[in-house]
Amino acid sequence: MYKKMIVLRFPPEITDQPLVYSLSREHDLCFNILKATILPGQEGIMVLEVSGIKKNVNAGLRYLRDHGVKVKSVAQEVRRKDDVCFQCGACTAMCPTDALYMDKETYEIKFDPELCKGCEFCIAVCPVRAMELRFSHDKVMA
Repeated sequence: MYKKMIVLRFPPEITDQPLVYSLSREHDLCFNILKATILPGQEGIMVLEVSGIKKNVNAGLRYLRDHGVKVKSVAQEVRRKDDVCFQCGACTAMCPTDALYMDKETYEIKFDPELCKGCEFCIAVCPVRAMELRFSHDKVMA
């Protein structure tokens, strides 16, 4: 089974449409909503894990884009500010996917955004706020 973690941005004019429902019904996909802020008349943001046959996932994401939803990978939204991080390692203890880990040769904290699931545990424990989750308009691909 193919899985993909995505961030969806819904323009205000389509937040009242059941587009995510169609992923299940019309594209035979399973989804897990991890975070969502959808309000009528305002831009909606949803973090979603989608799973199914890869061609169905791709077709479902195409369907969303065709209806005006902006789709982006979660990995492109979570960032570490290297100039702020002082390598304390608190984040590595909390990261359930090992996206944050200590390099055994250099003892530096490394971040692999492709493993990140967007749980935000690292953000909560970082004493200097070196980790951030960005949902900005200019970073979302159409």
